[in-house]
Amino acid sequence: MSKIKLTHRGIANLTAGKWITDYWDKDLPGFGVRAHPTGRKVFCVRYTGEDGKRRRIKVGDYPAISLADARDKAKGIVGRVASGEDPQAEKVADRESMTFGQLASQYLELHAKRRKRSWQEDERVIRADLLPAWKRSKAKKITRRDISELLDGIVDRGSPIMANRTKALISKIYNFGIGRDLVEYNPCQGVPMPSKSRQRDRVLDEDEICCLWQALDDIAPVMAGTFKMRLLTAQRGVEVLSMRWEQISGAWWTIPAEVAKNGLTHRVPLAPQVLDLLEELRPETGGSVWVFASPTKKGAHLKTITRAAKRIAEAAGLDNFTAHDLRRTAASHMTSMGIPRLVVSKILNHAESGITAVYDRHSYDAEKRKALVQWAGKLETILGREEIESS
Repeated sequence: MSKIKLTHRGIANLTAGKWITDYWDKDLPGFGVRAHPTGRKVFCVRYTGEDGKRRRIKVGDYPAISLADARDKAKGIVGRVASGEDPQAEKVADRESMTFGQLASQYLELHAKRRKRSWQEDERVIRADLLPAWKRSKAKKITRRDISELLDGIVDRGSPIMANRTKALISKIYNFGIGRDLVEYNPCQGVPMPSKSRQRDRVLDEDEICCLWQALDDIAPVMAGTFKMRLLTAQRGVEVLSMRWEQISGAWWTIPAEVAKNGLTHRVPLAPQVLDLLEELRPETGGSVWVFASPTKKGAHLKTITRAAKRIAEAAGLDNFTAHDLRRTAASHMTSMGIPRLVVSKILNHAESGITAVYDRHSYDAEKRKALVQWAGKLETILGREEIESS
């Protein structure tokens, strides 16, 4: 926690580094700015409620709201607190009284039915397994033990994979609630998947891609960028992590032979969305030769992302997810879009046999570009955004 004199120029230069960082104003106690690793900055007021618990009120996003306006609003909130009022009393009361049944209902109506093609399956699981157990229970009172016992019951009736999916759904419901300030935490955190998935070739569906992308907003931009790059380009993890700025020329990324798995130079066409991502990553790398520079070791690139993948999987409610799934997911979705398997194979840089393979390295450049541009466009549609951003 840092106390500084907040100024317009100072706020513009604030950074969060690897984690969310709070900067508190020296002149107005309780008023501050929360800086996110994504670059987002939010004015807020912190105070202590009548129950002795710390509360935080969002004042507005910088620079959408000016420092002067944010300070004026903050003074009003601080004044209300000083007079004995709790500005968030009604919201806190709503959280206290919120039942799991109410939370699940809001999840279905405000999230699942609007964004998921498979919302009927969520509704079926909620009605069949979750509401009979917790409909009238306070949402905030559901514990890890409650969740484990419910999942164990599903496993005992011979449905271990359904138990995994149910755990992921519970996590999604609580993450939805956190985003709307209906609950304060997700009790699924720390609860292991009840069974090992039998699925060996993991492909993320559209709903899971949305959950993954949303979870990436809460980690450092460079780390998040590695996952986005793998999904957008369908390239191997080691090739993405060792990506150098000098390998990018115009709208092409050339993976050198010594890095490519099959030992042959590979040209990857970069869709406009990838170029935008690279532009946003460049200032994050501090002048390093590496696109995905290590935040802890100078002159090195990121090498280990396993722990980050686990955190992302937990936050997104993804069963048995690893970063390796992103390449397979991109390839699978491209073929489902009608892109020929041969073109997808060229994008993936699969090993080929025969002397013609050596002379055929660039003959599919146009087809590869068209396919990856189509895939990036499909991702935009899946995510429901006008553009794919890094934050």
